[in-house]
Amino acid sequence: MDHSPYEPRADLPEELAELRLLALDLRWSWSHVADALWRRIDEPLWRHTRNPWLILQTVSVRRLAELAGDAGFRSLLRELREEQKAALAGDTWFSQKHGDAGLTPVAYFCMEYGLSEALPLYSGGLGVLAGDHLKTCSELGVPLTAIGLLYQQGYFRQALDAEGNQLAFYPYNDPTLLPATPVRNADGEWLTVSLEFPGRELLLRAWQVQVGRVHLYLLDSNHPLNDAADRGITSELYGGGPELRLQQELVLGVGGWRLLESLGQAPQVCHLNEGHAAFAVLERARAFRHREGTDFATALVATRAGNLFTTHTPVEAGFDRFAPALVRHYLAPWCEQAGLAPDALLALGRANPDDAHEPFNMAWLAIHGSAAVNGVSRLHGRVSRHLFEPLFPRWPTAEVPVGHVTNGVHVPSWDSPESDRLWTAACSKDRWRDELQELEAAISQVSDTELWEMRGRNRQRLVEWIRRRKGYQQPANREAVEILDPNVLTLGFARRFATYKRPNLLLHDPARLAALLGRSEQPVQLVIA
Repeated sequence: MDHSPYEPRADLPEELAELRLLALDLRWSWSHVADALWRRIDEPLWRHTRNPWLILQTVSVRRLAELAGDAGFRSLLRELREEQKAALAGDTWFSQKHGDAGLTPVAYFCMEYGLSEALPLYSGGLGVLAGDHLKTCSELGVPLTAIGLLYQQGYFRQALDAEGNQLAFYPYNDPTLLPATPVRNADGEWLTVSLEFPGRELLLRAWQVQVGRVHLYLLDSNHPLNDAADRGITSELYGGGPELRLQQELVLGVGGWRLLESLGQAPQVCHLNEGHAAFAVLERARAFRHREGTDFATALVATRAGNLFTTHTPVEAGFDRFAPALVRHYLAPWCEQAGLAPDALLALGRANPDDAHEPFNMAWLAIHGSAAVNGVSRLHGRVSRHLFEPLFPRWPTAEVPVGHVTNGVHVPSWDSPESDRLWTAACSKDRWRDELQELEAAISQVSDTELWEMRGRNRQRLVEWIRRRKGYQQPANREAVEILDPNVLTLGFARRFATYKRPNLLLHDPARLAALLGRSEQPVQLVIA
């Protein structure tokens, strides 16, 4: 199947034609060399948007001609393009460790992806983790295809007014300015999939985002043949009420699985990143039933073996729950197709299948439809075993089948230029692609002076950035900004202020905090955002 990209403009000089291929591959989001390339084209726009695709569509013909005649710029472009080709075609960690494993790409479902500021389809940690997961799979060569939603507004942007009150803004995501391209079929038509909603058909357009070796496919309900309300289903991330949330999760799970089938993919493993995506297990079972001629219960057992559920929520209130009547209303057409009674469907989302009043819990559905469940740290795994006890009556809590895989990060996306230079000199550019134990000898050769200077430069950059921020400008705030010192130990706390995120963590041990802050010869400064 051909995935034809938008053509941003026809007047790119031949010497710069490969800028298109670089702009549409989000590998630039973890490359300091790419930062330098796009900054040279339009420094102010790069600083404010970090969006190469936008820069490529707005740069003037005169500036393009200047760059085409700039030998240094052409050399940098060639360097990045050769690096990209080598990264996409070279041997990978996965192929070295597992050879021809015969594994079809894992289907990865998530409600949000934090890949770059240029693609604002995320709100917080879940999306950032998903974005880092895609980048890491690309770097390691793990076969994976990701599914998500293309939001017209995404999550809100925040600002502060003169009194320090938070303001919420919802800027429009113009898809032609995002590093995403329409998915087209062999005839050049925009690929669409459909869902059966009560009394109507919902049409969904498909977009793709290239993240190195990984493709992220995004579904968009803003189709001209949908009615106005349905076009807004993919309007906001985590916006609206329960009905909109249910619609979005049907689009993600049911629509996402149908998109994979339209693309000709047959995943052996389906990874649900949070319960939002749990409807995928139902659609996968329905498709198996249709293909193999089984009943639905058999299909669910057969497909369950290939489903994995990762839970991130540490409190039961964080699970999405829907009123049974709402689920019946929206899933009735699907149940008819699947040969499944609505009551049997509702039972899959309940701890007590006989309680007709119990809400439909998406986490319960994910567990009923998955062979493996994991939390995101050792402690969270223990907490999750307590949360999921209702599904395993009379089981000892320690034996509730929930494991853990500790969250990681895609380090190249987060290290500073100074850090990257130091670690590259010590451990090579590919340092993060093997076992960390192998880095120990190289890291031990870095002197304390080099480490301290690197950390000092990073703190200097942080302090300068904070001083440039505009917002709550009362005198006390201005005084605090003036006394920030780049040479002082800095403790940062930047999290969403939700109860379970422990915003009072700094005060957990008052005596220890007082001891830290009371040493004039060893000052400490706090940055709380």
